[in-house]
Amino acid sequence: TYERQNDQRLDELHSKIRTLRGVTTDIHDDVERQNLVLDDTGNNFTSFANSLTQSSRRAAHAFGLTSGGVKSWRVAMYVVGAFLGLWIMGKVWWWWSASGETAV
Repeated sequence: TYERQNDQRLDELHSKIRTLRGVTTDIHDDVERQNLVLDDTGNNFTSFANSLTQSSRRAAHAFGLTSGGVKSWRVAMYVVGAFLGLWIMGKVWWWWSASGETAV
């Protein structure tokens, strides 16, 4: 009787150990998957940070905030010159169209 009870309890203990081993294996697998996801996320953030740094460096160069970049006053002069040119062309066109109507 005692031997049967010991065998039964030993089988129960063995079953519990198998279940515990399965749980620890599942936990280990889950931790490994989460580590891979975290590594991938870290790599994505690093790539994004590098891209953002390069973009801000190019923008600073384009706006003349660094040496050798296009000066902002030069860009402003181009814009003012373009508006002035369009205004003069509009006046010439208006004068030309008005003088053509009086000649007819």
